[in-house]
Amino acid sequence: MEEKHKKLPSNPASILTVGTGWFPKTPGGLERYIYELTNKLALNNDRVELCGVDLPEGQNTLIKLNNLASPDSPIWQRLWKIRNNFQKIKLEQIDAINLHFALYSFPILDLLPKHVPITFNFHGPWACESQEEVVNKKLSLWIKKQFIEQNTYNRCDRFIVLSQAFGNILHQQYQVPWNKIYLIPGGVDINHFNNNLSRMQARKNLNWPTDKYTLFTSRRLVHRVGIDKLLVAIAKIKTIIPDIWLAIAGRGHIQNLLEAQVKELGLENNVKFLGFLPDEQLPIAYQAADLTVMPSQSFEGFGLAIVESLASGTPVLCTPVGGMPEILQRFSPDLITKSITVDSIADKLEQIGLGKIPLPTREECRNYAVKNYDWNHISQQVRRVLLAIKD
Repeated sequence: MEEKHKKLPSNPASILTVGTGWFPKTPGGLERYIYELTNKLALNNDRVELCGVDLPEGQNTLIKLNNLASPDSPIWQRLWKIRNNFQKIKLEQIDAINLHFALYSFPILDLLPKHVPITFNFHGPWACESQEEVVNKKLSLWIKKQFIEQNTYNRCDRFIVLSQAFGNILHQQYQVPWNKIYLIPGGVDINHFNNNLSRMQARKNLNWPTDKYTLFTSRRLVHRVGIDKLLVAIAKIKTIIPDIWLAIAGRGHIQNLLEAQVKELGLENNVKFLGFLPDEQLPIAYQAADLTVMPSQSFEGFGLAIVESLASGTPVLCTPVGGMPEILQRFSPDLITKSITVDSIADKLEQIGLGKIPLPTREECRNYAVKNYDWNHISQQVRRVLLAIKD
């Protein structure tokens, strides 16, 4: 996956980024990634300009924000506004262009300077993911994948993927050659996600039970993340581990279905829906749990919640989906389920709950995250690809 680079100076650079929404106003893994990356680059004296939708105007930030459209406007009107407003931006003395979302990048492709290298951060197969989650139904799968995604990728010079799994998808489904693909994992803010509270302190802080075997998951409540499978797994082992308790943070269009499922399974005393959890409480929630659970069924390109939890000192159980096993395989492979099925998830939870699978200590979790996923290091790896800097 090597590529010949033109040697560029490592002094402060000008980087134009095209993203989506603004974190934390728009909570999500993609938005957090862009927020952390752009701010880390700006802290290192690069001049970073971020374009997106629903970005705050007049806010004092390290980076320059260009709000191109409202996310509430109809899709074709939104794309037209993105193109129209982008034309008003002065694109002088730009050293690198960094795109993150094909839908919002597509309308401006022909407006980008031809001599500036373009790097696309591939966060996942947008067309397939949105089809599974029934998002943007007005756009067909063909239009999304073959017209919007493929044309966007054809314009880019190089690509960053967060896992080998998504590198494979980018290469196989979109015919991107390996010599244009760079594997750089996602990062975590090790100062924000910390293990500075004991589990009991964290639970009291959140008013959680202090005498339960506590599981935590922070997810968008959509079908692919597997919360329904996790609920059935808990129901299966509840008689063996009666003090099991799950806290679910997040919102999504299947929340009502999940709440009904909890009642059907008789888990009212074992499951709590937290709704949207403010970002300042998220590290506390990780620290309050005995175990974070990621029961995803498909399309998990990295697993940001895994490194957030580890940085907070809490081990993670995950299914063998996408890039998640790549994080845990070198650290705690016993905490990867054998499959995505209910039985496999239940079996691991039972073994862990009964002490048959030893969990890494809080210090071990924290040290692994700091060593491998600190945004300070990750951002510099990304920067070298954006600016085509050769070692």
